[in-house]
Amino acid sequence: MIQRPLYYSTLLDFVDTPFVKILSGIRRSGKSTIMKLIQEKLTSNGITQQNIIYLNFESMQYINLRQSEALYNHVIERARNLGRVYLFFDEVQLCEGWEEAINSFLVDLDADIYITGSNSNMLSSELSTLLTGRYVQLHVFPLSFREVLDFHAVLNDSLSVQTLLWQYIRRGGFPALHIAHYDEDTSHMLVNDIYDSIVLRDVVARYKIRNIELLQRIMRYVMDNVGNTFSAKAISDYFKNQYRKVDINTVYTYLEALESSYVIQKVNRYDIQGKEILKTQEKYYLADHGIQHAVFGYRDRNISGVLENIVYNELRRRKYTVYIGKLKTKEIDFIAERKNEKLYIQVSYKMESEKTVLREFEPLLQIKDHYPKCIISMDDHFQDNIEGVRHVHLLDFLLED
Repeated sequence: MIQRPLYYSTLLDFVDTPFVKILSGIRRSGKSTIMKLIQEKLTSNGITQQNIIYLNFESMQYINLRQSEALYNHVIERARNLGRVYLFFDEVQLCEGWEEAINSFLVDLDADIYITGSNSNMLSSELSTLLTGRYVQLHVFPLSFREVLDFHAVLNDSLSVQTLLWQYIRRGGFPALHIAHYDEDTSHMLVNDIYDSIVLRDVVARYKIRNIELLQRIMRYVMDNVGNTFSAKAISDYFKNQYRKVDINTVYTYLEALESSYVIQKVNRYDIQGKEILKTQEKYYLADHGIQHAVFGYRDRNISGVLENIVYNELRRRKYTVYIGKLKTKEIDFIAERKNEKLYIQVSYKMESEKTVLREFEPLLQIKDHYPKCIISMDDHFQDNIEGVRHVHLLDFLLED
């Protein structure tokens, strides 16, 4: 197993601390593997297997433990007379009332606790009240491009960095796609299976959605409009134009279900001049851009939106809070903020004409503060920096520290 130090090293810093460690993120992003790596580290440090209790709630083996009282009794019995125990609960949200059980383990056991979940509502639940100040959360994303290179290095891959970049653009970053040499058809099948399992398990089953076909159509609309601003009303109007009436509240419900399962992420617009977050015309990005190709296949005409999606997720991995920028009638693709840092970023496929260069640089040139501004593209030969606005190749951006 490949360690993924971005997450593994961070978790190691919290081993044997009095915090519940929470790994959240979209299904199949690698949360379970990171959890197993921690278990391996514990055993290498002399912790016996019986002191490590691991339960995967997706397994039928533990279906009788999907109630908090049953879970509590099972763990208390296994932990009896063991002293310090290490508790690992995978996809814990499948256990009803799990928050109370976790809190009880902190009270009644000498325990170091790790949990994973694929539901962003986990921390808006009772857990946040019960464990205020006693948990740390780590959001696990599908592979970054730097991690893709690490995976392929283990495979002794002879492919060039440029070739792997294009593979990443086409296939996405779900770890399962990068643990072996797969051709295009197999990769498409794998990511399609991942997408189906996410939608059916994490969205349809969890939120008891009856109209699966409508959910799929809404998801296709979102995927087809990555990089474009739109609203729930725009989706409702789209269906209306197809002579199909869809209530706007249903659209909101389905979008919220997709977002809470980490399939999509809503990004608000920020008015740079008025210094306020706007409540209309958001953008939605995918947890992994490979999902779009799973549904539509690779389409060259989507490249701009795909590149935006890649940059957005990379910014989030680096712990930036991200907005869409509005400056009068102009749009800035991303405003990224982290502590005292701020970045303004435009994303373009290629700047092949003077008109394109003007379109991409002009909004950034109109921002008169001192924060860094750059344009990220796939251009190999465009090197100009204009009045302090830098051009950065996508590859350089993805590999920079």
